[in-house]
Amino acid sequence: MEIISGVNSHTTQANKVLKNTYMLLAVSLLPTLLGAWIGVETGIMKSMGTLMTFIVFLVGAFGLMYLVEKNKNSAVGIGFLLAFTGFMGLMSSNLIGSILGMKNGADLIMMAFGGTATIFAAMYFLATTIKRDLSSMGKFLFIGVIMLIVASIANIFLQSSVLMIVLSLLAMGIFSAFLMYDINRILTGGETNYISATLAIYLDVFNIFTNLLSLLGIWGGDD
Repeated sequence: MEIISGVNSHTTQANKVLKNTYMLLAVSLLPTLLGAWIGVETGIMKSMGTLMTFIVFLVGAFGLMYLVEKNKNSAVGIGFLLAFTGFMGLMSSNLIGSILGMKNGADLIMMAFGGTATIFAAMYFLATTIKRDLSSMGKFLFIGVIMLIVASIANIFLQSSVLMIVLSLLAMGIFSAFLMYDINRILTGGETNYISATLAIYLDVFNIFTNLLSLLGIWGGDD
């Protein structure tokens, strides 16, 4: 009976974390949209060069992520999380602005939203179907992200459109796997803090969406 009680307690806790994570994730999309709108309307990101934009992104993103994790056990952590999602929306404004400049830009953005939602549903299904702990995937996925960052820095100087496409495809694959991994961690009790969980899943979804949108702009854009 104690074993059954322990299992039920674990399941209840995991479901509570997952519910709170999804609620905070939905709220976090509002600052993202606001940041993107401000960026598109003001063109503030266009005034920076590609290298400077990348530096601002790295400093701002990692700085805010550090503050979120440092304050994840208090309401202050939520504030930093929303600031982070607003910053990410601002950083995506160049991409969104360029897509909206296309004749079918609005359709491409809706397609990217739909594709991201489909990937999310598929990864959630896999995470709930695969019962075993997937924590061993973490280090390999992290190495993949580091390689993506290094290759992205190199492509700032190389300006290779082929490499950009390859990196976007790889990023979609890596962050889709990360999404399954992060949901699985919640379900298996590896992540019990909903603020940290929201940050992780937000990053997965954001990267899937932006890379999918980039590919749709390249392959399906109508100038």
